Amino acid sequence: MDLEVLADLRVSTKAIERVAEAVGQQIEQQNQREQEQILRGKVVPFLSEAAIPKLYVALDASGVPVVRRETEGRKGKDPTGEPRTREAKLGCVFTQTEVDEEGYAVRDEASTTYVGAIETAECFGPRIYAEAVRRGLRRAQKVVILGDGAKWIWGIAEEHFPGATGIVDLYHAREHLAKVAKLLYGVNTPQSKEWLAARRDELDDGKVEAVIAAMSGPRPEDREAEPEVETQREYFRGHAARMRYAEFRSQGLFVGSGVVEAGCKTVFSQRLKLSGMHWTVRGANTIIALRCHQLSNRWEEFWESRATG
Repeated sequence: MDLEVLADLRVSTKAIERVAEAVGQQIEQQNQREQEQILRGKVVPFLSEAAIPKLYVALDASGVPVVRRETEGRKGKDPTGEPRTREAKLGCVFTQTEVDEEGYAVRDEASTTYVGAIETAECFGPRIYAEAVRRGLRRAQKVVILGDGAKWIWGIAEEHFPGATGIVDLYHAREHLAKVAKLLYGVNTPQSKEWLAARRDELDDGKVEAVIAAMSGPRPEDREAEPEVETQREYFRGHAARMRYAEFRSQGLFVGSGVVEAGCKTVFSQRLKLSGMHWTVRGANTIIALRCHQLSNRWEEFWESRATG
């Protein structure tokens, strides 16, 4: 490829990026206006007036690489190193009407919509709440919050969705069990495998107290691991009511947050986390707004709103 063609491609790419960010900024401005209307109680048209048997709100986050100035004065996960990312939060809302022949929950086709941004939980709470209201929160017969054990998720759940059924993702809970097994009995030892298998059965049955009790008996050979084991016990104690998996399954509910985890890959990883990328928060948020709108099938709605002014 000669230099002129390469230069033209670079110019074209930059032009596309500018247009994408400009459109994303307009979408975010529209989102903010819509959010304000909902929070003020103004009329917002619903997608349907029919009752919603089950409405889910799933939450997750992922680190997005940013330019250095966006991390100045911030602490990273590694206290010895300089942070290189900012946490982008993603929320999705979807509905469920049926279960399959085996009793497992089935997501309603094309029912998932997304919102996301690099912002604090205090700002993101109203954002996901407004989206849930737009989707028919007040007409839902049952509301379910899905997420991992992150404190910000359950803070939002308590503030904006009181009375909702909270469910900690089963697969994250299993990962915590696996960590405890390694701390207590080592990596891939017979004792570790036996202990983990028994605890997984208890967890799947929603017997969280039995899981906690099993963590309280043995002491790790490495005494320095004891604080981490206690941290894991606190994780299960704090989320016990959100881990009654057998009960949730008997109600035909989802017990995994795979929908929002897949959304993180589509919204963040496939566009914002490619090799060599570093974003400003403003630039990343415009692309996040654009991708969420597209994945939510609101593209035509946006252009129609622009045409009507």
